[in-house]
Amino acid sequence: MQTVDVHAHLLNKDVKFDRIYDRLAIIFFASKLGISAKELIKNPYLAYTQGLVKNIRESRYIKKSVIFGVDARVDKKGNTLHKDITVCATNDDLLELYLKNQDIIIPFFSINPNRPDALDLIDKYHDLGFKGAKFLQNYWGVDTREKRFLPYFEKLKEKSLPLIVHIGSESSVHSYKECESIEMLSHPLEVGVNTICAHMALSYESLKIFKALSKNPKNFNHEYFQLLKMLENYDNLYADISALLTPTRAKVLKHLSEQKQIHNKLLFGTDFPVPFTTVFNTHGLNIKKSFEISGEKNPHDRYVKMILEFFNEKNEIFSNYEKIVVD
Repeated sequence: MQTVDVHAHLLNKDVKFDRIYDRLAIIFFASKLGISAKELIKNPYLAYTQGLVKNIRESRYIKKSVIFGVDARVDKKGNTLHKDITVCATNDDLLELYLKNQDIIIPFFSINPNRPDALDLIDKYHDLGFKGAKFLQNYWGVDTREKRFLPYFEKLKEKSLPLIVHIGSESSVHSYKECESIEMLSHPLEVGVNTICAHMALSYESLKIFKALSKNPKNFNHEYFQLLKMLENYDNLYADISALLTPTRAKVLKHLSEQKQIHNKLLFGTDFPVPFTTVFNTHGLNIKKSFEISGEKNPHDRYVKMILEFFNEKNEIFSNYEKIVVD
């Protein structure tokens, strides 16, 4: 079985891994991500991109990966308000990597709809071979319910470009909580854009850690259940399982595996390079099996092997990408 990872990140070309979050990730997870910690410190961007490409090429299960950067936060005039030194990779940097690895990369652009020339930029990157769009509207402070963004979604529909929207909690960058809501999907869905809800709309409150880690469905956030219903009601709505191996999200895997009525709308994704653990987690697998899977060196294959404990190789989750992602 081979599939496409529909959710992976390119990092900022000037990344330095100098935030506390990044330093901890390197110390504990670099080797688990298949990347040398020493090289990440010495030449972060080169080490990251080489490691990412190597992991995909050597994967038993992943044949291609949808990769995207994140646009900067800008005002209505297009002036940069903030550009995260880690996650804000440009479309041009992605284009450079894509042109060298067209056989394994499916590029999605990230264009902040606040940019005055956003529609022209969609045309530009579509013509350059980009196959979809990625929104991190919670970082941008963009409320997609505003009518002024409708032409953006209409342009995506015109170009038959799918859109991945981050829904739920965010810990890597500053996030405007009101823009994490599942309501951020309303306009693209109404316009008819093939829309992918990232991370199964899972959220958690940092002050309610025991609830956040609970495997009891009554403690799952209400938007997760709202998404399950929406997946049945909207033909153009899909959801990815990226980052579902992080402790605050892995708790839903058993429950999700039982929701067979929406398996035809689920997409495999990893959220690489977001670190994950197979051992000390909330997925519910026994410790022997967890340690066994943790021995898999390739991080993409390790992720797949965990998911295969809940969804067998013939499950639609591994082939649904064919419905909306051009590979």
